[in-house]
Amino acid sequence: MTDRADSGGARVVAFVDIGTNSVRLLVVGIEANGARTTITQQKEVVRLGEGAFVDRRLQPEAMDRAVLVCRHFADLSRSYGADPIVAAATSATRDARNQAEFVERLRREAGLEVRVVSGKEEARLIYLGVTRNLDLQGRTAVFIDIGGGSTEIIVGDQDEHLFLDSLSLGAIRVTGAFADSIDVTRPVSTAQYKAMREHVRYAASHTVHRARSYRTEAAYGTSGTILNLAALASRTGERPGRVADGPLTYPDLKRVAALLCSLPLESRRALPGINPERADIIIAGAAILQTLMRELGVKQIVPLAESGLREGLLADYIEREDSLSLGLELPVRERSVIQLGRACRFDEAHAYTVAGLAEELFESARDIGLHQLDDHARDLLRYAALLHDIGTFLSYSNHHRHTYYLIQNADLLGFDQADKATVAAIAFFHRKGLPGGRHPESAGLEAGVRTLVKYTSAFLRLAESLDRSHTAVVRHARLLPGPGEDLTLELDTAGDAQLEVWGLENRGKAAEKALGHRIRVKVLRGG
Repeated sequence: MTDRADSGGARVVAFVDIGTNSVRLLVVGIEANGARTTITQQKEVVRLGEGAFVDRRLQPEAMDRAVLVCRHFADLSRSYGADPIVAAATSATRDARNQAEFVERLRREAGLEVRVVSGKEEARLIYLGVTRNLDLQGRTAVFIDIGGGSTEIIVGDQDEHLFLDSLSLGAIRVTGAFADSIDVTRPVSTAQYKAMREHVRYAASHTVHRARSYRTEAAYGTSGTILNLAALASRTGERPGRVADGPLTYPDLKRVAALLCSLPLESRRALPGINPERADIIIAGAAILQTLMRELGVKQIVPLAESGLREGLLADYIEREDSLSLGLELPVRERSVIQLGRACRFDEAHAYTVAGLAEELFESARDIGLHQLDDHARDLLRYAALLHDIGTFLSYSNHHRHTYYLIQNADLLGFDQADKATVAAIAFFHRKGLPGGRHPESAGLEAGVRTLVKYTSAFLRLAESLDRSHTAVVRHARLLPGPGEDLTLELDTAGDAQLEVWGLENRGKAAEKALGHRIRVKVLRGG
């Protein structure tokens, strides 16, 4: 281990992966050029998903275990001077009806602000974590990550992912699905194991069909389940080795699956290469992997250690930080937003004009003390502005409602569930009513988020009105202190903006109410 004094002045950042089976911690020192040094790595099995997939509720005892470990990891991270601590929760949390309760406990008891990531976002992060530390030598590969609650399948090359999907199939989830018919403490019959595989095959059929349309030349496995199966195959083969230092072949996987099924739980725990804490769910994990390898036509899979979601969180953090930029032309979140906009045939020029004006209003309002929202709020406003009109793809009438639905149900990479809900709400309230308890689109938001939506949706209302003609005649807009309690909206125009000024007379009233000030318009005619 290294303390902060030994990190050479690097910024120390911690990453916490709150999975269905385990909680993992990675603390690193990151140099200004993106180089990183691992300070510590930790892992604790908490079984957060235990009993959670029957009624989609995290059980109290499981939450207690996870919160305790997360608090310990957070305290350890802070002892190294980590700031920030980036935390993400996956399958068990995102599927839980009592997700909000668990996230609030993590905030209150562990001091962690946790992102709940979608399945496709989890797949994207796993891809980032793997490919940043792997040389694919020009090949396209399929990646399989078997977690406790979900399995991610990714196809990609060194530079980009080509296919991402997440299946509601994990070692804990599949084990639980057969709890009434299979006693994990006893040997599993051939018929029972076949039933598990059929369950997996049916659930994965659509994803497998799409993934097989890509030509792949290698396969990699990134989970503890695959590492354990590979280690067992290596140590029980014809020439047993001490470690799993090569690919896991399909015939070897069939062999070790049969071995696992033939043994009671206690004997499974004693097998070489098997983590005893995983012995009760390893048969389900084997069924998932064997089925996917067969259906995908994978003859062998290379297990990868120390690559997965937490490493993906690190790679994603480095990409997002301006000072640590890797030189990507467009950040992943904006790329994802633009792809959604284009899929809905939005007016891209108008969207960018509105987004620019909305950001100027946000910044100028912050400069005069009208609000204290941070840059993260400004970014969410930008994404909402870019997407504010995509609902017209379905119908212009009530298009703000269609926009809300499209954003909420889109696979926006780089966004967690909370940020996606916030962007959808900002876009929804750019017209018609103001955020309030009577609106289901804002009723579920936390008080602080509702405040954010109130201000940012007001800026979006104004910005949208300022490009009513879709001609970008208003080049710049800023809010300034006006006479008395009023605000002055100063417009720098490139021509006649009368249509935009008329629009403000109607739509500006709602913005005035949201901001708590009357707005006076001042037009500066540009050259």
